Amino acid sequence: MHCDPDALSLPLAAQAARLKDYAFGLRLTEQGRVVSVGDGIAWISGLPSASMDEIILLGDGSEALVFHLASDQVGTILLRQTARLSAGTVAYLSGRRLGIGVGDDLIGRVVDPLGNPLDGRSAPQPSARRNLDVASPPIVVRDFVSRPLHTGNKIVDTLIPIGKGQRQLIIGDNGSGKSALAIDTVINQKGKNVLCVYVLIGQKRSAVAGTLETLRRAGALDYTTLVVAEATAMPGLKYLAPFSGCTLAEAWTWQGRDTLVVYDDITTHARTYRELSLLLRRPPGREAYPGDIFYLHSRLLERSTCLAPDHGGGSMTALPIVETEQGEVSSYIPTNLISITDGQIYLDQALFARGFLPAIDITRSVSRIGGKAQDAAIKKEAGRIKLDYLQFLELEVFTRFGSKLEASMEARIRRGQLLREILKQERLDPLPETFHMAWLVAYNEGLLDGRDAEAVRKDLQALRRGAEESGLAVTSGREQWREAVGAWLREERHDAAA
Repeated sequence: MHCDPDALSLPLAAQAARLKDYAFGLRLTEQGRVVSVGDGIAWISGLPSASMDEIILLGDGSEALVFHLASDQVGTILLRQTARLSAGTVAYLSGRRLGIGVGDDLIGRVVDPLGNPLDGRSAPQPSARRNLDVASPPIVVRDFVSRPLHTGNKIVDTLIPIGKGQRQLIIGDNGSGKSALAIDTVINQKGKNVLCVYVLIGQKRSAVAGTLETLRRAGALDYTTLVVAEATAMPGLKYLAPFSGCTLAEAWTWQGRDTLVVYDDITTHARTYRELSLLLRRPPGREAYPGDIFYLHSRLLERSTCLAPDHGGGSMTALPIVETEQGEVSSYIPTNLISITDGQIYLDQALFARGFLPAIDITRSVSRIGGKAQDAAIKKEAGRIKLDYLQFLELEVFTRFGSKLEASMEARIRRGQLLREILKQERLDPLPETFHMAWLVAYNEGLLDGRDAEAVRKDLQALRRGAEESGLAVTSGREQWREAVGAWLREERHDAAA
């Protein structure tokens, strides 16, 4: 006899009402059996009516998800597996699609891709339930990206801006600081009414614990949910993790709230999908990835959007992280994601080794739509800085040959070296927008020219204190900013001289 687990999970009153309406009658149901099981998948025969993405209930208490339909068998990925699961176990159709509980009760929690708690606390009490895999919002309910999402990073907020509803790729080699940049962005959302979902895919438990502790110390768990599929988790859970995180954020987005989702990282997700596809005998394509790997990631990232005011006006910003090998951005998965997203932030291992942190390569980083959402005053001040910096990098190559340069060229190189020193930033130290405005005005007015590295750092500290204490807004007039910045620097240098 097959028991419906949903009926047992209902409140007693609901169960009583269900029993009252129960009527005896002939019921036909399909019963299959597990043919083989291993490596996180199970082949099942005898379920001809099974459909894609349907949950299969197994007699030992395990659950599986239909992932592949063959002529005489069903290929499934295991969601829950008991020690008693083996060939011959009875299988039933559930008629349900996979979903996850959503709502404010999950804020500050650490859950697996099925919504089960991993933080040692009681199970969350979600206010609603949503399917994991749904269609992306149609074009008629979307709006233009018009509001900035501030990361607290000097380079990103001024030169590679991100807007709410944008999909910005973070790309670089292992150990170049990709996760650190994403964590800093999450921390910077404190007090900005942005709910964050951080998805950790296939990472070691030590890395998961480190991320959790960093967010806890910064007070970011007050508005952040962690969705974790550890390296030891079943492949099916690692495959579902980004869809679970997206679903959590999507529920808040349709309530008219702003959300941020970090997928750390999509490379591991692609490898897991390749593993499952090969085990289920799907034909391999380039680099043994299945042919629909591009569709898989575009289906996920297209759900990030900015909704029109008539539909709540919420937004979901996505920061997918992808890992490269030896800086090779033209490999299969990075190329796919670059073409799907609205820009990329490229972190260079060589810059990291030289101590330029964060190691963002401005020459290969771009934001395709974030400039339209950038604060107008900051956009105006930063207008020529990126071009001037790129020209400085080209000129700097000639200095390695010891050639004599014109005075104007030397001045441009000194300005570029000054800007490079300004753009350095420590980890876990997101900066307010008013400070960005302050240093941009100081740099453009030449108030930092001729200062050595140590003096520039002290000047920047003075500008940050002044910006935080003055109450000036980014929208304050430029003349007001210029006078305030000059006064802060004069006061700092007078104190230093005294």
